[in-house]
Amino acid sequence: MNRVRVLVVDDSPTMRAIIKQKLRSDPEIEVVGEASDPYEAREAIKAHSPDVITLDIEMPNMNGIDFLEKIMRLRPTPVIMVSTLTQNGAAATVEALSLGAFDCVGKPANGDLANAFPNLVRKVKLAARSPISKRRSSNTAPKRDENFRPGRKIIAIGSSTGGVEALGEVLKDFPANCPPTVITQHMPESFTASFAGRLNSICAPEILEAKDGALLEVGKVYIAPGKIAHLEVKTGENLYCRLTNAEPVSGHKPSVDVLFRSIAPLGSRVVAAILTGMGQDGAEGLLQIRQAGGRTVGQDEATSVVYGMPRVAHELGAVEKQLPLSKIAAALLKLSAADEEGRLSA
Repeated sequence: MNRVRVLVVDDSPTMRAIIKQKLRSDPEIEVVGEASDPYEAREAIKAHSPDVITLDIEMPNMNGIDFLEKIMRLRPTPVIMVSTLTQNGAAATVEALSLGAFDCVGKPANGDLANAFPNLVRKVKLAARSPISKRRSSNTAPKRDENFRPGRKIIAIGSSTGGVEALGEVLKDFPANCPPTVITQHMPESFTASFAGRLNSICAPEILEAKDGALLEVGKVYIAPGKIAHLEVKTGENLYCRLTNAEPVSGHKPSVDVLFRSIAPLGSRVVAAILTGMGQDGAEGLLQIRQAGGRTVGQDEATSVVYGMPRVAHELGAVEKQLPLSKIAAALLKLSAADEEGRLSA
């Protein structure tokens, strides 16, 4: 049995010990080394060629973001960021995910070491199997298609692991007058405001964290707030964001299924996409959208960081067409344009 080889990088000996203990609890994982800063980590990477790296953001000599950029440029390796769940930590982690980090885990809050890193083992195993690409540039000028004419349609997108980078790739191709767009991305509570702010700085539409009662408008993208509420669309003469404090659905809060099911009654007015992510959240909701007459696309396996949610949706028959990430924005815009029925091509 080939075990997943992991390098643990953190300036805190205590935190390194906790991470190592958690990883060593699984016989399919081997901790091949540890480092207290990026310079030690660089030598350890050369010596051990790890399959996965856990990387602290705040470290001496070089911060984790700068080191991640070097890893992805010079020696692409799956990286799981270890972050404090503070606003500063959230902003840095969002940047790391945008640079190509596989996922993030939060450091234990209030000294709760016994319950630290509950999903780390699963994420490390998934990371070891994930495709790794070099950093994509996010500094390109946003596209502003003056010829795009929005109709009465609304776009809905669901994503999870790998979704931060994927959503950035999709939304940077949206014009400033894109259809009202609602998104559920699985993220910790303090991360979505930073994520929306970062996207807003590099994309043409206005991108913001969804607020209860917000009117859905052309040229605006609304992202469900992490952990604290589900995002639904309230239908009627006008469309509004509705945040509900219900229990997790499909294991998640916010849930993609909740968003998709709420918008399915709009039928042919809906264009929806399911992107990279582990699990199956969103698959059933996407099927409801398609059965109601909406148009649906899914990210293909080759370009998904984790081909979980899109795979289940495809197997259920919820996905009208699977497309590579680079073609999803164009497909969504084509299907939502005024007076455009839209025929999808690979």
